[in-house]
Amino acid sequence: MKINKLLIVLFISIISFSCSNGDGEDLLGTEVEIPEVLQASFEYTISSDDPFVLLLENTTTSSASFSSYWDFGLENGTEADEPGIDEVRYNESGEYEIKLYVIYDGVTTTASKTIRVDENGICPNGFCGSGSSESLKAAATTFSVGTITRSAWVNAGGQHTDILKQEFNNLTSEYEMKMNIMYPSEGSYDFSAADAIVDFAVANDINVHGHALIWHNATPSWVENFSGTDAEFEAMVEDYITTTLTRYKGKVRSWDVVNEALEDGAGHPLRNSVFRQKMGDDYIKKCFQFARNADPDVLLFYNDYNMAASSTKRAAMFGIVDDLGDLIDGVGGQMHISYDGPSASQIQSLADGVVSRDLKLHFAELDIRANPSNDLTSLTNERAEKQRDKYEEVVKIYNSIPLDNKFALTVWGVRDNESWLINFWGNDDWPLLFDAGYNKKQAYFGFLAGLQ
Repeated sequence: MKINKLLIVLFISIISFSCSNGDGEDLLGTEVEIPEVLQASFEYTISSDDPFVLLLENTTTSSASFSSYWDFGLENGTEADEPGIDEVRYNESGEYEIKLYVIYDGVTTTASKTIRVDENGICPNGFCGSGSSESLKAAATTFSVGTITRSAWVNAGGQHTDILKQEFNNLTSEYEMKMNIMYPSEGSYDFSAADAIVDFAVANDINVHGHALIWHNATPSWVENFSGTDAEFEAMVEDYITTTLTRYKGKVRSWDVVNEALEDGAGHPLRNSVFRQKMGDDYIKKCFQFARNADPDVLLFYNDYNMAASSTKRAAMFGIVDDLGDLIDGVGGQMHISYDGPSASQIQSLADGVVSRDLKLHFAELDIRANPSNDLTSLTNERAEKQRDKYEEVVKIYNSIPLDNKFALTVWGVRDNESWLINFWGNDDWPLLFDAGYNKKQAYFGFLAGLQ
């Protein structure tokens, strides 16, 4: 029987190991060569023809010859791995641990993964019930679930807008509600793109989060090169904020008034933007006051990045927030993070700081890089599982804050191939909840699991 062969090999491996010490010298004093250690690995997918069939591929690689054995978790022993894809059917609901044993020169390594099966077949991504019609927004009963869009996408319709309507109840313009788009030339506003997004959201009962009124990276050239006096510059900024908020009063629930005002260097001083140069170090407070005057009912946020990873930048951000007093309603903590960091405790520190100030917390711009070290050419099951766990962790932290401090959790994109991260970092990545074909990923079910 195959199980007996494996046990014999494992027994020989143990005997071989026990006759040598950790320095590659056997107990008789003869120097021996330490064998190359292979790490067993495998991937799996669910058959598109039969949801109860698992397709397994041994992905262990080596220039040396090795032998492999599967234990499919069906309590019928092991069997030798054959070239190509192994197909296994799971007829009964339950949890199964699959193991791959790889043996080379008396050394055995093992890889294992757990799958779950319910009445519908093998549970995609290990999350049973994933065939349910429940959406993200329906599952998140105490806060809004958001994403981003563009005017061209909402105008085109199709799968993108279908998913917006199905899954999300908070919408942010990716870049078309910023100053360089809405106020491209002096005295001439262009709200056409913003109107398309806001009108779509209003028609579909989706909240709108305005992003962002003032951002140094979205400042039109005529503002950067403003030729008037500082007083005239400030009056122009007030007119811009007043005009914009008045136009969308009652349609836009919230605004990022100022975005990313802090430098990353020592002490995290204010960026020396044209707004600071012409309006002074208190320009942030002035902009918040302009916004509050224009729309007393809208929620006003300060938004910035690395708020979880950097305790010093977080402290500088809270310095700004504390100075704003009752002009500010909430903090947007951008969640451009990776599967391996920042830690849960760091993310919790951001949440605790906002809650302690009795402000609303927006986990903004959430995407989780699966390939930060550029060590993958495709998203592996192992990395997808780690990404899923990180999504679950982030959502769980957010969901645990007090109700009065909750606002929204916004995922920065719908599908992987449209993420800004690919161009920004210059390598492949899969940071979002849906793949390029609009299929739900493990990350999607991690989000749902964080709400449990």
